[in-house]
Amino acid sequence: MSQDNKLVDLGAERAKRVHDLKEKKLNEVRQAFEQAMPLAKPAKKPKKKPKKR
Repeated sequence: MSQDNKLVDLGAERAKRVHDLKEKKLNEVRQAFEQAMPLAKPAKKPKKKPKKR
């Protein structure tokens, strides 16, 4: 019974690994999308011309 602290929950370890793989794939897709269609920077509003009287 001294080996109880060395037990590993294989289900939890697999879930973490699968999550990491999915996160990696998501980041790759996000980077590819940003290269194909970069997010436009917000356009600066032009200064308003003073009104003529």
